[in-house]
Amino acid sequence: MNWQEDYKRKLTTYEEAAKVVKSGDVVGTALGTGSCSDKMLDAILDRHEELENVKITDSIQVYPSKLYDPKFMAQLEGRITHTPIFAIATVRKMYQAQLSDFWPATTMDAGDKYGERVTVFALMVSKPNKQGYVNLGPTCFYTAESIRLGRKRGQLRTVIAEVNDQMPIVFGDNWMHISEFDYIIERSAPIPTFKRGEPSEVEQRIGEYVLELINDGDTVQMGLGGISEAVAAGLRGKRDLGILTEMLPLALPQLVEAGIVNNSRKPLFKGISIASFVLGDQALYDYISENPSCQLYPASYTNDPRFISQHPNMVAMNTSLMIDLTGQSTCEGIGHTMVSGVGGQLDFLIGAYWSEGGKGINMLSAARTMPDGRLVSSIVPELPPGTPVSVPRTFTNYVITEYGIAKLKYKSRRERALELISIAHPDLRGELMDSLRTKFYMSSGK
Repeated sequence: MNWQEDYKRKLTTYEEAAKVVKSGDVVGTALGTGSCSDKMLDAILDRHEELENVKITDSIQVYPSKLYDPKFMAQLEGRITHTPIFAIATVRKMYQAQLSDFWPATTMDAGDKYGERVTVFALMVSKPNKQGYVNLGPTCFYTAESIRLGRKRGQLRTVIAEVNDQMPIVFGDNWMHISEFDYIIERSAPIPTFKRGEPSEVEQRIGEYVLELINDGDTVQMGLGGISEAVAAGLRGKRDLGILTEMLPLALPQLVEAGIVNNSRKPLFKGISIASFVLGDQALYDYISENPSCQLYPASYTNDPRFISQHPNMVAMNTSLMIDLTGQSTCEGIGHTMVSGVGGQLDFLIGAYWSEGGKGINMLSAARTMPDGRLVSSIVPELPPGTPVSVPRTFTNYVITEYGIAKLKYKSRRERALELISIAHPDLRGELMDSLRTKFYMSSGK
């Protein structure tokens, strides 16, 4: 049977494909734009009365679905549970209602964990080329690895692919063959796009401090968000920067056009920006499509600290929610309330820590204003009970707020605390100093 005949034999509908899910299954899907569509998810959810103990696991949820509706999902408790490995704002209400579970994973080991647990995998791909290969588009990440490891271990039973003729083609280790799928659904729809937001005043100030740590020839990792946009906008005048990142920055086309990014000094993949996935606007998708200078590889490769550390002067920039006076930080949640996940933050900070001349940077606003008007510090004596430690203090190097830069790497516990208090909100430094004297010194406070 040639691949065209195999393709036609596997064609089905959302409703028919959803019938392969059985009670007790773990249904996995790809990250972001490579995820199965809302139609696929909702077709599975429509069978909830027939199912028990089904888990649906995903990452960076960009297709709206009933899976993220607390009112709907509250009716499905015990039947279908949402269990992401990384969540964005789409899932915040589910977390607040304590309806979504959470599956701890780093970006480097997500494919291994999915390969061990997932029984049904659903994804979205490009239309096949003349050899029967489809492209994973802007999402390489854990997709192929999850499927191939799951098959090898005998855990994965079924793979459902939505073939979307509007999926961009992105080079790299980003191809799969039609023979690797069990069911195929044809789809024609634009993939979600994301607009570039204007950095806030606080993000702008943090970005200005970050720029002080970036030198010509550095290799940088940055992601989505206001601080990254502020950094990208301020890079004019820098030269020969390289890109090794989890997610390609939105401003990449402009940085290349201005001669700021050319990847000329990287020891590996010279001239090529390397990442594991892309979320961006249509201009970025058009730029990366069939562009040999932009390539995607599995996160188990790009986000491996051993690979990252081979790049001298690696600058890894990541956002934190809260950090304690010794340098332990969280980007995942506060207390037992989840917000997102660790993503590639720990992987890149360890890689930068081991890189010759590397700089790992944690960025956060110094304080946040509560609904009742209270000002609450993001630099705290200790993390609240239940708060996950995303980055242990041993790997924390630079911490930046809108009030400056703290360098912790070679400092003692007391020295770290003083550094962090110096970049805390000025109105809250006094109480942090009081706590420091009580908890870090003799009871006399001397």
